[in-house]
Amino acid sequence: MNETIKRALAGVVYILIIAGSVIAGEKTLILVFLILGIISIYELQRLLKFKNLIGYLLLASLLYSLTNFPTYFTYVYLLIPFVLLVKILLLKDLFSKKDFVIISDKKPLISWLYIVPSFLFLCLLPSVNGTYQPYLLIGFFVLIWVNDSFAYLIGKNFGKHKLFQRVSPKKTFEGFFGGLIASLIFGYIIYTITDLYNIFVWFGIALIVWVTGSLGDLVQSKFKRVAKVKDSGSIMPGHGGVFDRMDSTIFSITFVYTFLLIIEYVS
Repeated sequence: MNETIKRALAGVVYILIIAGSVIAGEKTLILVFLILGIISIYELQRLLKFKNLIGYLLLASLLYSLTNFPTYFTYVYLLIPFVLLVKILLLKDLFSKKDFVIISDKKPLISWLYIVPSFLFLCLLPSVNGTYQPYLLIGFFVLIWVNDSFAYLIGKNFGKHKLFQRVSPKKTFEGFFGGLIASLIFGYIIYTITDLYNIFVWFGIALIVWVTGSLGDLVQSKFKRVAKVKDSGSIMPGHGGVFDRMDSTIFSITFVYTFLLIIEYVS
């Protein structure tokens, strides 16, 4: 089967699972993200050549508590600086010609403060204003998918100028800016069919997703380059592993969640 067709079919199944779980309700959403989070931790630890059960237990404990004791997460924003620090350190190492410095002696931090909180914030995002809003999370995922898909398609068909050849030889500036244009267009479309936020907020989310989602993809590429593998897994034909498919989501969610917390506080 053609690689593009396999990639598209796997993408459709993934989209249906995410969208269906979001619409089904908060508990279903948390269960699905628990499963995806566990797979992502497993795939990341394979890349790092590192085994530890704490990441799995921490994720399960947090999401179980979120389901049964949601009031415990009133001050979850206190976790954000630590998560942002880890992601900033990964970006710092992304531009280094050496292997990830942070990986060499801080492998548990990547599992505990990169993967686990990201899935927690994904579960918290629909309720950022205190009421469960499934279309907010769907809108976020749409922007992630649009940015990834248009960057891939435009880069593959029209890309000539390499974006970051040392880490990801196939990514191009044409694809990068193609993702920007598509993200802004879909940000406007989401604004017109929802009444969640004004156009400027959706443009803000689109820009954050464009920048941080693209950086997350590059961070994932360096993970794989250091590990000397093509994909983090093989569960999704045409995409690789769950961690491969969710690299942009995992990296960008903290920034988007923080942005919306600020918007809610200001408003």
